[in-house]
Order: sequence, then structure tokens, then C-alpha cells
Amino acid sequence: MKRIYLDDAGSAPILDEVRIALHDLAHGNPSSPHSEGRAARAVLDGARDMAASALGVQRTEITFVASGTEAVNLALFGAAARLPKRGAIVTWAAEHQSVLAAARRLQILGYDVVIAGVDHEARADPDAIGPDTALVSVGLANNEVGTVQPVAEVIQRAHDVGALVHLDACAGPRWMRIPSGADLVSISGHKLGAGRGGLLFVRDGVRIDPLLFGGPQEWGRRAGHEDVPSATAVANALHASAEHRNERSRVALRQSEALRTALSGLGATLTGGTARLPNFATCVLDGRRGEDMLLGLDLAGVAASSGSACASGSLDPSHVLLAMGLDLEQALGSLRLTTGWATTDEDVARAIGLLRSVLTRTPARA
Repeated sequence: MKRIYLDDAGSAPILDEVRIALHDLAHGNPSSPHSEGRAARAVLDGARDMAASALGVQRTEITFVASGTEAVNLALFGAAARLPKRGAIVTWAAEHQSVLAAARRLQILGYDVVIAGVDHEARADPDAIGPDTALVSVGLANNEVGTVQPVAEVIQRAHDVGALVHLDACAGPRWMRIPSGADLVSISGHKLGAGRGGLLFVRDGVRIDPLLFGGPQEWGRRAGHEDVPSATAVANALHASAEHRNERSRVALRQSEALRTALSGLGATLTGGTARLPNFATCVLDGRRGEDMLLGLDLAGVAASSGSACASGSLDPSHVLLAMGLDLEQALGSLRLTTGWATTDEDVARAIGLLRSVLTRTPARA
């Protein structure tokens, strides 16, 4: 039997549109004046135009980077370098680790950093933004439980006090449109189905310092050789997302609801907000350990993930679940099932049966 992949939020399978776009791609250096270089430049320019069109922005606002983590770091460190150190940087305790690690590093460097709490659904509270706030970082949706954040309210509150807003959109753009109004938006290629690369949107008029110094590539925001295949992959994945997200989201919602119903029937406590990404089914199971469930599911042919094992195989409890108010034992027993564009109803039905079997065979810990 074929394996069932229910870790789309961890990394999405590469889209057919991306595979086709990468076939027989020009491989010259886009900064070179020769024919091969000009051909590569044309491909890069085309990718930038495609990405800008998919996002509804200007091409000069697109900066291609190597990953979502790089995009987040370029946004936060690049913007912070131009802020007065007396201005506060605000983010929330359930944000992605790349955001939180960058925020803590900025704190070490002398910036006033506020890491605000979240509610029991991992939702950020815009009231954390005060009159002295200079930079805000909020996610489009939580990467562990799928909760969609009040992005419009955060942007409005931040702009009312003159603060810049970084939107971490690495989780979610295949399933929902990215709201307008943020000054900086980070996007991850592998979570889009591009398999590589990333992108940072920088609103026209916003100035950031680069992380890498050298040549004038990417409007002076990112020095170094431009990765044409990665830019092509990200642009085509964004284009596919804009075209297909509505129909795919309807299917994903039906499938995730079936998974959530099954999990609830198995005694799980469901997690995530009432407003969440349509492909998320997440929970905690009392007396269970995430690593035990994942191993059992993997041996049964199901790829899933757990909040307790989301960071390079770490068995530490999920910082997201702890921020939501769950206790240590609950946080260690989390399970995240996320469907993707290629997930079938048959996959979901089989996964439900295998989940019941695995949990029956794997006793709860005393």
C-alpha cells in the first residue's frame, strides 16, 4: 500500500507546475552579459513578474532569498537596523521559532523586545502593540495548530502608532490570500510546494539593511549569485496557489473535518482556533507521547508530525502549546495531521483506520 503523507505543513510535496517550470531551465549567471547570462536574467525577471502578479504587488518589491527563515531574518534584522533602539519590537509567544529566535537576538543586541502572550487558541492580541512600538512581527497563521491570526487588526493598530509590520506568511498562502497592508512579508518555498527558495516582500518606500554584503543583486537587499531555479520554483508555486487555493481549500476542509471527528472520537482534545487553516487537524492525547504516536504511524505507513518533535527532531514540548496554556504532559502528547493538494479522500479514510489501530496497539504511558 502506498504511504499516506499527512505532514503537508512540515513540507509540501513539489507541485507538478514547479517540476515543469524547472525542466531544461537556463543555467547562466544572470549578472553576466553573455548570451547565457541574458537568458538566465530573462528567466529571473519572468519569475519576479510572476511572483509579483500572484501577490498583487510591484516587481521591485520582490526579493528572492534562500528560505523562509532567511526571509524572516532579513525582515527583522534589516528593519531593526534602521529603527531607533528606544522603539519596541513586538511579537507573540506562539510565533515560529525563526521569529522568536531573531527577536531574542535583537534583545541581546540592546533592542526593547516584547514577546506577548496568546490566548488558548494561539491567537495574538493586537492590544500588545503600544504607543512606543516601532516594529511588529505576526504570523499569517500558526504553523503548529493552524490558527489564523487577526492580521488586519494587528496591521491597523501598528500603523496607527507609526510601527512597521512584518507578516510571517510562511504558513498558509496556499490556503488563503495574504492580506494587504503589511510592510514586509516573508514566504517559504518548500511550504508552498516549490521545494526550495523563499521570498521577502518589501513595500515600496521601506528601507532595510541587508544580511549579506557584496554585489547589488536583489535591489541591494541580498548580495550574491541569484538562484534562478529557486526563484522560478517559488514564483510558479505562488502562481499555482493563486489559481487553485479556493477549490483545494474546500477539499482540504472536508478532509480535515473527517480527521478531527475521528481524533475526537479517540478521546483526543482538539487544538487550534475556530478560524484555522483548512488542512489542519491537531490535538493532544492524555497519557500519550508524540514520538510514540509518530513512530507507530510511520511504521503503519502514515507520515505525521507532533509539536513535541517539530524542531530538528527535538523531543522538547511545543512552545506553541505551552503558550496556549496547556500543561507539560499535554504538550508532550500532541499530534498534527495536515493534508495537502494531493491528499485523497481514500488517503484520509485509510489514515483514520490506521490511527485507530496504532493508538490501540500503543498503550498510554502511566
